[in-house]
Amino acid sequence: ARPDAFQFIRDVPTDWETSLTLQAAIGDYVVVARQQGGAADWYLGAVADENARSVRVPLTFLAKGRRYEAQIYRDGGGADYRTAPTELAIERWTVTSKDSFDVAMGPGGGMAVRFRAL
Repeated sequence: ARPDAFQFIRDVPTDWETSLTLQAAIGDYVVVARQQGGAADWYLGAVADENARSVRVPLTFLAKGRRYEAQIYRDGGGADYRTAPTELAIERWTVTSKDSFDVAMGPGGGMAVRFRAL
């Protein structure tokens, strides 16, 4: 029903230059960023346990002085693995390494972001 949701999977490379754990609490949530091998693009993935949570992630891992299009695939309003597991929102923003990013995850949810270098 949502083929647009699979664009992220089509875009994700299999070769990584750098991998960083940005925030985590074992058994609760994790936020990871990976830079594409031989390229300037970055990918962010976040996943939560059965509790909703929101964390603020500084984008300091992005190259300084460069702009990126953030292609965001996140939990939609009311997303919950028990009652609304397919709630999805897709957004695009322009960001730099000076920005911070709010990662809001529903219960059992997460977020995926491609930072495409401009």
